[in-house]
Amino acid sequence: MNQAEIKRKRTESVLKELIPEALGTLDDHRINTLIVTEVACSRGRYDARVFLDPGELSEEEQEEALARLRKVAGYLKTYVKESEGWFKAPNFTFEFDNELERISRIDELFKKIEKEIGHES
Repeated sequence: MNQAEIKRKRTESVLKELIPEALGTLDDHRINTLIVTEVACSRGRYDARVFLDPGELSEEEQEEALARLRKVAGYLKTYVKESEGWFKAPNFTFEFDNELERISRIDELFKKIEKEIGHES
């Protein structure tokens, strides 16, 4: 891992902590309790994709939350810059992470297969 990759990983780690902290300061119950599952920065750290846990949100609620997040992205950048003393912060894009749901479905499939194999023996 080279120096640039180390800096990028460090930035991702800091953002993963600061973004939920910043969201918690907002007076909007639709987004201030969202859980950040991952942050992926571009090579130059100019852009950051923020992955969120959809939890129990419906598709419609997820779209509404993403619209709200786009509106507060400027506030989040300012919060991050001031908290860390950075000259600039990355541009944020938000998306819901369905990876946990997919992993859960795969686990269920493995359990079904295990049961079927157990019944055959």
